[in-house]
Amino acid sequence: MPTATPTMMPDIANQTRAQTEGKLDWVGMSNIEMPLVVGAAQEPERPVSAHVDAFVNLTDPKAKGIHMSRLYLLLEDLSNNDVLSHQSLGKLLHDFIDSHDGLADQAYVKFSFDYHLRRKSLISKKQGWKAYPVTVTGRYDSGKLNLELGVEVPYSSTCPCSAALARQLIQEAFANQFGTDSEVDAELVHRWLGTTQGIVATPHSQRSIAQVKVIMGDNVSELPIIALIDAIEDALKTPVQAAVKREDEQEFARLNGQNLMFCEDAARRLQHALNLQSQFSDFWVRVNHYESLHAHDAVSITTKGVPGGYKA
Repeated sequence: MPTATPTMMPDIANQTRAQTEGKLDWVGMSNIEMPLVVGAAQEPERPVSAHVDAFVNLTDPKAKGIHMSRLYLLLEDLSNNDVLSHQSLGKLLHDFIDSHDGLADQAYVKFSFDYHLRRKSLISKKQGWKAYPVTVTGRYDSGKLNLELGVEVPYSSTCPCSAALARQLIQEAFANQFGTDSEVDAELVHRWLGTTQGIVATPHSQRSIAQVKVIMGDNVSELPIIALIDAIEDALKTPVQAAVKREDEQEFARLNGQNLMFCEDAARRLQHALNLQSQFSDFWVRVNHYESLHAHDAVSITTKGVPGGYKA
């Protein structure tokens, strides 16, 4: 039986021209699912399940399209043969452009994944996993490489206003119980404070989220994911917990009572902490307090204030 002669497969992207001419800002793919190994400073390399966006611009107004398979295969090579790091991210962006010689001079990629860390509880030191949403974004434009790291950190925020109002009610309850005598029985007061009549009101607190993006400086090699998370949690003092015993819950209540904060307070704490981090040349912060009193959220946004940098 004669062998069939191979036929040339059509290549629409190369063999045809655009029906309507024009340059395009970005063309590519979003929500690509793939496993990656992340190289983060202070931690062993670890696998994550990521969603990826990959784009280049299209500078030739007559070209039918870009070569999306080339972007995908470069990501596939990173997934199988390399570690996501500052260096590999820069190389990937250059490879995006090299693979589209004459078609593109800008490249963009974004990796989104959950980064799991073992965290110790406050007093018992029991350990548990916490998942932090992380984004790693790279952009190459006009010969300039811009690499961004973003994290979301959950914490608890207790309202200073409601704390003051609760203290006032406790003072009034004390006066009603013990009158205005200059001397009271200390043991009696001690027992009274341990009842619901003694602590007649408590301030409201809520789970809150700090969304932080930073520009990584040229002195960064491995991704400073843990350093950024630690800086945020250390500044806020009340990160949500994983494994919790009663002594941990009590300490968490104490920390909330000693770290009362409006969203403005939380944003300023993070602003101060990030200004001390020399490895980040710019930052953007949004704190979201998911109110338990109101049906809406309280939000504050701040930036480092670098000329030409992040805008609120």
